[in-house]
Formats: sequence, structure tokens, C-alpha cells
Amino acid sequence: MIRKQLLTLWALFLFASMAIAQDSKPITWKDIPTWKYMPGSAFEISPDGNWTAYGLVQLEGDGEIILQKVGDESSKKTFKIGSTSYPSMQFSEDGKWFVYTEYPTFSEKKANEKSKGKSLKNKAILVKLGTDEKKEFENVSNYAFNGKASSVLAINLSKEGNGDARGSDLLIYHLNSEKAQNLGNVADFSFNKAGNYLAYTVDAANQSGNGLYLMNVAANSMQILDSDKASYRSLAWTEKGDAFAALKMVKDKKYKQDKGQVIGVKNLASPQVTVYNPEKDSVNFNQAYTISQNRRPMWSDDLTRLFYGIHPLELAKKEDAKKELDQDSVKKAEAAAMQKIMADTTIKSISDLQKAIAKLDSGKVKGKKENDADTPDMTIWHWNDSRLQSRQQVMMNQDKNYSFWAMYDVNAGKHIQLQDSSMRDLNILDKQRYALGSDLQAYELDGNLDGQSYRDFYIVDLKTGEKKELFNKFYLPSYSSYPRESPDGTKLIYGLDGHFYIYDIPTAQSKNITEGLPTTFVNTEDDHNVEKPMNGALGWSSDSKYVILRDGWDIWQVPVGSGKETAINLTVNGKTDQIRYQYRFGLDPEEKGIDLSKPAYIRMYGEWTKKSGIAQLSPAKKGGLTPGAKVLIWDDFNVGNLSKAKNAETYYFFQEKFNEPTQVYLTDASLSNPKQVTNNAPDAEKYAWSAGTMLIDYVSDKGDKLQGTLFLPAGYVEGQKYPTVVYYYEKLSQTRHNWSNPGYSGTGWNPNVYTSNGFAVFIPDIVYKLDDPGMSAVWCVIPAVKEAIKTGVIDENNIGIHGHSWGGYQTSFLITQTDMFKAAAAGAPLTNMISMYDLIYWNSGGGNMSIFEASQGRFRGGPWENWEAYERNSPVYHVKNVTTPLLLLHNDKDGAVDFTQGIEYYSALRRLKKPVVMMQYKGENHGLSKLENRKDYSVRMMEFFDHHLKGEVAPDWWKSGVNLLDLEEHLKERAF
Repeated sequence: MIRKQLLTLWALFLFASMAIAQDSKPITWKDIPTWKYMPGSAFEISPDGNWTAYGLVQLEGDGEIILQKVGDESSKKTFKIGSTSYPSMQFSEDGKWFVYTEYPTFSEKKANEKSKGKSLKNKAILVKLGTDEKKEFENVSNYAFNGKASSVLAINLSKEGNGDARGSDLLIYHLNSEKAQNLGNVADFSFNKAGNYLAYTVDAANQSGNGLYLMNVAANSMQILDSDKASYRSLAWTEKGDAFAALKMVKDKKYKQDKGQVIGVKNLASPQVTVYNPEKDSVNFNQAYTISQNRRPMWSDDLTRLFYGIHPLELAKKEDAKKELDQDSVKKAEAAAMQKIMADTTIKSISDLQKAIAKLDSGKVKGKKENDADTPDMTIWHWNDSRLQSRQQVMMNQDKNYSFWAMYDVNAGKHIQLQDSSMRDLNILDKQRYALGSDLQAYELDGNLDGQSYRDFYIVDLKTGEKKELFNKFYLPSYSSYPRESPDGTKLIYGLDGHFYIYDIPTAQSKNITEGLPTTFVNTEDDHNVEKPMNGALGWSSDSKYVILRDGWDIWQVPVGSGKETAINLTVNGKTDQIRYQYRFGLDPEEKGIDLSKPAYIRMYGEWTKKSGIAQLSPAKKGGLTPGAKVLIWDDFNVGNLSKAKNAETYYFFQEKFNEPTQVYLTDASLSNPKQVTNNAPDAEKYAWSAGTMLIDYVSDKGDKLQGTLFLPAGYVEGQKYPTVVYYYEKLSQTRHNWSNPGYSGTGWNPNVYTSNGFAVFIPDIVYKLDDPGMSAVWCVIPAVKEAIKTGVIDENNIGIHGHSWGGYQTSFLITQTDMFKAAAAGAPLTNMISMYDLIYWNSGGGNMSIFEASQGRFRGGPWENWEAYERNSPVYHVKNVTTPLLLLHNDKDGAVDFTQGIEYYSALRRLKKPVVMMQYKGENHGLSKLENRKDYSVRMMEFFDHHLKGEVAPDWWKSGVNLLDLEEHLKERAF
């Protein structure tokens, strides 16, 4: 009887599964514009943990926000929010209010684009939680609740008109009384942490009433702290919210920049206002400088010093300065002349008046330029430029706006400059007792050539401004070696020659803290051309007594003092069980260091299983953490983004699989019995998704143990073979459980769309050997594919490959070395390593040389030192071997891989009459950004693989091309 019931249940289950499979369909590119999804982390939880909200958006349609009380399905409300790519929403800190932005609808935006009407305005919708009450505010720019107090909502309205004034109306809406007051011409506003004070600046037409204001929110009273013909900006509260700083900028017609003053306000109940005006300080302040508006000022924690930026003053052009300075006198002279004319009794007619005015005009002295010759538009490139001229052009605004840190001692009334052009970088350490300075100018040229990074480091005493050298020509194989401060601001941890050291600033003593430990903190898997790169430290303990390090597998607690305490392997089993304990989840955004008196939550990843999870480290009775990680979550999915409600023990995390959309789960501190609280991708059940994944173990031709992930097609039937696209970019097998939201990427690739449409997708790992980036792909990818074929899933006669950028290079190279692949699509590929070496990475303005030698290229030296290796790994030099049809994407404004790289390869293939089509989207960069272009290429690339791997009819653009005269009509027919 039991067996019969089980058979019946199994039959019902099988029938239901078949019904679902029959009802679902492949997702097409035309389905994606109206596909609803939760973007990024568009999820909010109220600080008290009682309410959740998340947003769903679509590319060509309107979004919505779903608001619900935790555990109460009946409380769920859905709010339409118009068309946006990312919803904006906030909970008040007391958990009683919720506000969100309502944008114009998609149809309104499209109609407005066609009519070229005025810009559309957003609304803010205020919701009283637990009720049906809503209040709408029109023409909203931004908004904020007043912190802990949660008594008002401040709403900055959109600025009307195009005047010079920055200010607009600020509504202060009192949540309990439901009364609103209007503060006019507010440019900047900010509540302190407690929410009992609002600082704001006024910026009005003609600077009338401009000033710095403070509002006592509870008393609803306002004070003018400073008022002048000036621009006030850069409000910055202290972390406690007991003081704030601001800038006051005054226009001076002699200079291109405004002259700055710094304002410090403390003792808020009876405000004590400090205004430091450097123009009145000729003793300590260099009058060739001024306070810069490009750096936000701040108080020291003890409210004794103000920190701010200074930069050199630059004279206005003589003609501009003269024009500005003479403007008032010219107006006065013209007015006097007109009075004289009006008083002239000899003027009897209009003709007499015209003659008098003409005589006045002819008497004016015309100013003459010192040199009115036209100047050339040019750039001078010098071999000793530390930065390429192209890099200088990219950095021009940043360089122009650069400022040096300075300090004003309020009690002493003294300005101290903390850095100058000999020390370009300065980081003020916690507690503001010391600062860490650095400079790379002596090494910048060489670093830009060979990619090896060095810096000089300094310690600056913030009481005196005294600077002393810490390190000379300090080597930085990666950022993980960079000195990092302790929470008490008195120590630094840094990486040097494969070890971590602690530097104690007051005693100027260094100590090696990893020497003798039974592990290495060097990242031995980093295959770039750098020496002993370190695994990044996870951070300092909040008491500055320990640092938390990772060796690539386990997490270590290492004491920094001189006592007998020893380092502890906290996670114990990482290396043994091949589990990577990767990082700690920071649950308190305001934490200063890691509080070891509280449990630590650690992200886990199985190197060979691809499982992921979260483990917990518990506090020890004597301080620090107890060895041995308690596994709370561990399974075949991708889990991450663990967070908690600000004021409650309510935790949440994100979880997904390759064929299951990302969802948010609520739980408690134990992370047990999590409950799903989102319905991301609500239409997912309508479509067919991948039937699952397989891990493929293989060994590269150089003996490296590696893995690849094989994603099964939708509707997979065991024993049946499927057309397959191989995709790669260095190591990607860890993406086994990553959900790829259906969409139009900038590269045309979306693995979920391909598996939904009957393709298998295989993603193998590639590791690299120096001097052989192309051959490394051959040594890894080909044996990986051969091993994957053994599963019986892959149709060995219908395999395609695709990659973009560095992956595009691998694709372009692989087809010169093997005829295993029936079709290849390469996006923005490097194709000639020799010519590419000397070109420019236009997006940054820097040269490619450092990239080739110390970064992704992995070559030792330049081509003239290593010619055979560069040639051996350049696709264009092996182009005669290509038999694989190639779809090439390269855009004319590619700022990463120069367009000429695509042209070289296309032209060489065309010369040899190899099957190649190159897609060029005008004005596009390294990836496609315009939606119409992303749509178009996504469809074309799948058409290309459909034809070559599935045997479907070749699209006309592949079969015979498209003449320029026919292109417009061709594109119109395909647009959707």
C-alpha cells in the first residue's frame, strides 16, 4: 500500500514537472525590456527590524516598491514608482515612517524626449507605516529624515530657473503635527546624528541673505551663524554630531578661484563660531594660497583643530581681470556721459542725439591685446614626462582641483600647513594625532613604464606639522602591502618582503608579526609579474591589540604587542579541507575596527565544491576570538551580503543559484530558519532555465589542477548532446552558483539567456605562465573542453567560444592554435601584443607598457627584450592558421583596447579571405552603453551561434554583409 502511494506521488510529481516544463519557454531578447527584477541591493529593512521594502524595475517600463511588515503577509503594499533603474527609498530610524521617490513613467519620459519638453520632476511619497496614510510632495530633488529623532522629513525641492544661485526651497515637514514650513534658497542641508539640529546654507540671487544657518529642530528655532556676500558649502558634521564645519567662499575678481575661509561651529546650544580667514593671517598663511572648496573641512575628535584643504591662487587673465575690475567704473562713466548728454540744451532732435552718442562712442579708447596672434592647438610630448600627456589630460581637472591638507589650531589661533608638493598624498589617521604621508613622484615615470610600484612614506605630527621619513622607495607589489592604520591612530600594519610588520608611531619601532608562523601570507596564486604580493589583511581589532590576517585559506588572529601571546589560526580547517575563509561581514557601518567581544561572521567558499556559506567565530573569555569556526550556512548556492537591522537583532542575507534568482532571507543571529522576504524576478517561472551545473576537474598541459563549470541547457535530457558556447576570463569557475539577470550586457553575453535557449555553457579556469598569456589559454582551455566532452553533454562538433577584452584576446589567439571550435565571437580583443604594448589606454590616459609587464600581460620586459614571447602570443602573427568563422566586436572609441587592434586582425583575416565580420558601434567605448546597441549586438551574437552551432539559416548580415546605402533600412527592420 505504501509503495503504491509512493508510486502515485512520484507519478504526480513527474506529471507536474512535465507540465511546468511544457508551460515554460525560452526567454528571448524581446522579452527582456519588460523583465522585472530587483537591481543590485535595492532592499531596505527598517532600523527596528519590523519592516522590509524592495524595488522591482524594468528596462522599458515602470517599477514598483513592495513594502511589508515582517511576518505579516496581509500588510504587503505595492507602490508604483515610475521609470527608474534604481529605486530610492528610506525608513525613519524609529521605524514609523517610509519615504520613496516616484519618477515620471516610461511613457511620459518617451513622450517628453520626442517633444523635447521641459525636464520632468520627481515626487516624494511619505507613508505612515501600519496605516493607509500617504502624503505626496511635488518637484522633489532629495530628502532626509532627521536621524534618531525621526520627527521631521526635510525635502529639497527642485531648483526652478537657470539663475546663478544654487539654492532652492527646503520643506521641513513635521511628521506628528503634519505641518510644513518652507526655508527658501537652501543649497546644502544636513542633520546631525541625533537629529536635533539641522545645519544649512542659503544661496540666493545676488547673494542676498547668503549665509550659514542652524536650526534647533525640537524648538523650531533658527540662528544665523554667519552671513555675507559669499557662497557657503561643504557642511560636515562630526561623527558624534556635536559640531560641524563648513566653507565660506568669497569671489575675488583678480583670481580664477574664489578665496576660502573655514568655519567651525561647536557648543550647539549656544553656538561658538570660529571663522578662520587666511587673508587676515599674513604671518602663518602663505598669501599665494587660499582655502580650497575642493576638500571638505572637518573637526578633530577633541574639537580643538579644524582640518581643510589649501591650494595656490591663480591670477585671472589680464584682459578678464581688467574687464571685471573696470566693469563698475565703465558703467559709472557711461551713466555720467548720458547725464551730460541729457543736460545738453543744444540737442534739439533725434538726429542731434544720435550724433552725440556716436561722438561719445568714437571717443572710447579701444583696449589692445599684448599679442593678438592666433595660438596653435597642440601638445608637447617629452621623454621625461613622468605621466604621458594623455594621462595629464585625463587628470587635468583633478590636478587643477588638488589641494593640500592644512590645520587651524582653534585655541592657539594658528594655521599649520601639513603637506606641500613634495608630499602629494596625506591620510589623517584616526584620533587626529598623526597623519601618514606618501609620495611617488620620484618613481612615477618608471612605474608607468614597467608597472612596478614604489612610494616614499612619511609620518606627520599633527600637533606640530613636523614631517619625518618612514620608508624610502617602499615596494608595493599590490595594495595589500600598503600601510593601514589602527583604530587608535598610533600604529600601522604593512607588508614587506613576504611578511606583515607593525610600526608603532610614538616609539618609531617596527616588528615582524608573521615571522615563524607555520603559514605564508603571500598570495602564492597571484601569477602576475610582481614580487611577493600579500593576501589582504582583514583589519584591526577595535582595541588595536590584534590584526586579523588571512593566508588564502584560514583566518589568523595575530597580536601586535610585545607580550607572550601568540598568533592563533581561528578557522583551523581551511587549508586542510580546502575551504577558503574569505572575509568578515561588517554588520555595523559605524564600527572602528573589529570588535572581538562580539561574534564574527565569516564568508566561506569551497575551492573544489564551489559551495558557499557563513561561519561564526565566537569571542574568547580572555579577549580575542576562540579558534574553531561554527558553520551556520553551507550549501550548493551563492550566499553573501550578510547584514542586520541597525537597532535590532534581525539579520538578512542574499542567496541565489545559477537558475534561481537572487532573493533576500530574514533570520536571527543564529542564521537558522531563514525566511524569504523578496520575490525578485516574479516572472521567472514563465521561462525555462538551466537544468543545473556540473563541475569538470581537469589538469592543464602544464600540470595545474583546475576546474570548469558546465551549465546544462534548459530541458536537458541525459544522453543527449547540445551545442555549447565556451566562455572564459582568467578564473571564473567560482561563478557556478551566480544568477545572471537576463539583460543586455555591454558585451552581448548572458549565460542564462543562452542556457534558456538550448545551449550548454562551459566556463573553464585559466592560470598563467609568465611570457605566455596566449599559450596559457591553449594549455588550459583545450584540455578543459576535452574533459567536458567526456560528460556526454557537449556536442563536440558544435562548440563555439566567446570572450570580451582579455577574454576576446584569448578567443582571437585560440582560433590560431586549434580548429576545435566551430565558431568564435571576440569582443574588443588585443590582437598584436607588439603594437598594443606601445599604445595608450585612453580611458585612463596611461600607457599599456605597465599593463603588459606587471599586470594582465604577464611579460618580463618589453618586446625588444622579449621579442619571441610577444610574437608567439600575438594572434595576428598566426592568422594564417585560422579556420574558425569569427564575429568580431570593436568600437571606434574603445579607450581600453585601441580600435586599431580590431582593424589589424580583421584586415589580416580579410586579406586571407577568412570568414570574419566586424561590428563597429560608432562612438562606443570598450563595452556597449547605449541600450539600442546592446540590444542589437546581443541578438546578432546569438544569431551567429544559432547558425554555426544549431544549423539555423545564416542571417543576411553574416551571409552577404550590408552595404552602407542599405544600412539604415536594415537597422530599422531589426530594431525593437
